[in-house]
Amino acid sequence: MRGTESILKALIANKTKHIFGFPGGTVIPIFDELLNFEKDLRHILVRHEQCAAHAADGYARASGGAGVCLATSGPGATNLVTGIMTAYMDSIPLIALAGNVPTTLLGNDAFQETDMIGVTLPITKHNFQIRSANNITSTINNAFTIALNGRPGPVFIDLPKDTQTSEVTNEKPTQKIEGFNPVLKGHPAQIKRAAQMMLNAQQPVIIAGGGVIISNASIELAKIVESFNIPVACTFMGKSCVDETHPLYLGVVGMHGRKTANYAVGNSDLVIAIGCRFSDRITGDTKTFAPDAKIIHIDIDSAEIGKNVRADLPIVGDAKHILAELFLAMKVHAKKGNTEWSTKMKKFIKECNCGFDISNNPIDPRKIIHELNKVLAPHDIVTAGTGQHQMFAAHFLKRSLPRTFISSGGAGTMGFGFPAAIGARVAKPNSQVIDVDGDGSFAMVMQELATCKEEHIKTIPLIFNNSYLGMVRQWQELFYNKRYSGVHLKRTPNFAKVAEAYKLKGLTVDRESEINKSLKEALAHDETVLVDVLVREESNILPMFSAGSKHTDMFGGCVKVKGELF
Repeated sequence: MRGTESILKALIANKTKHIFGFPGGTVIPIFDELLNFEKDLRHILVRHEQCAAHAADGYARASGGAGVCLATSGPGATNLVTGIMTAYMDSIPLIALAGNVPTTLLGNDAFQETDMIGVTLPITKHNFQIRSANNITSTINNAFTIALNGRPGPVFIDLPKDTQTSEVTNEKPTQKIEGFNPVLKGHPAQIKRAAQMMLNAQQPVIIAGGGVIISNASIELAKIVESFNIPVACTFMGKSCVDETHPLYLGVVGMHGRKTANYAVGNSDLVIAIGCRFSDRITGDTKTFAPDAKIIHIDIDSAEIGKNVRADLPIVGDAKHILAELFLAMKVHAKKGNTEWSTKMKKFIKECNCGFDISNNPIDPRKIIHELNKVLAPHDIVTAGTGQHQMFAAHFLKRSLPRTFISSGGAGTMGFGFPAAIGARVAKPNSQVIDVDGDGSFAMVMQELATCKEEHIKTIPLIFNNSYLGMVRQWQELFYNKRYSGVHLKRTPNFAKVAEAYKLKGLTVDRESEINKSLKEALAHDETVLVDVLVREESNILPMFSAGSKHTDMFGGCVKVKGELF
């Protein structure tokens, strides 16, 4: 068989059912071979390579498997880079394939040649260049192993054109990767010590990160929270890993997080961090982060432990394994946990969830989320772009099942939400997928409406149209004396008419009373429906703390912290 056949058979053997891609000269052989595998492997033609990577990323986050994207050499490959970096920052298993010039021309600056091994080295878990068709199967098998096991991440595979077209003569067997042996089970003594610390703590708080979702550990986490009355906050990447209607759920922690989460962490005596990086957006000034707390840090990547915040007790391993063992170790003592602290937290959560006036025009962005919560089913998926709309979703959207909220965390990639929604819908065809997006973020990728139309993929782009690059404008208002520069988009374009140009339905909403009706209409429709909501132009998402400040120095929001709680 030729190399192209070997490539597709290896992908299928690794449970690949969909590829998001865009053709070009160096991958024409692969696209030609795809015609022979249409029953087993569906190629989804996007309109920009970056969106192929984001769609594959959304597919991976929704399914828990690896997403696959394909591009040609040179600019096609470099257009994948933002999506690869986005997946890398959020530990998402992505297999990115790109063609290259024939091996005889490598290093000669041939047409559309790019050193993608050098380009992707800092933003991949690993990368490969296949120079012999005999190595295709083993390399692709190893790529999936690396991408999916341990701490997940993207793998880039460079495919010179002659490798694709040459014959497989002596296929190399797949062997175990030397030096790749992720630790899954935590050290028993460390787990036992963690159980004792958690049972003895007076004011414990769990910070649940994206690692809880990646390891499918939501059930194990819920058992600990409910059995031992421990309040739980999430990182942005951890959103949806716990039932957000639970009375002990504190909200998202960090710069644009909830007061409940930040103040609880700031006043705790024990922080149990699970699968989180302690990024600067969580901690603020690390010198003042949780000053009176001991910190238990559970992570599958030992390099993350102690990197940003001290760890009094490190536990290396997979969250699902460790939480299951931790629950058993705590259960032995038959102790319920500190009810005084959990009662305080429940009271604090109730006060911070006070009502607000959302029946007004221009539309308050919170009203959109309020109405969205009413119509979403538990298994429906919400993706988000990057900006204020993303943080409104983080604050006010209520999700109860893991993998039902998808957004770019570590990279903060504008334009991520819509193609990620396409990928999520392909992965979960029986779930509605709503892209909560901003006018600036959506405008970067709106050409993918063609993908939705022609590939028969239904999503609902729900645009918070405030005519600004909202988050940048908010920072300019708060920290630069309202000196707005380069942020006013005005009301261009008319997104509903753009949808119509792609032969899809577009709705424009300019009154709060129309939001619910429009959402229901979009959900009931067979095809993609774009809902463009014209919101108050200078809306801010608060509370927040400024960069580098103490994480409890939050300003804005609807409540004042009452001293007697702490």
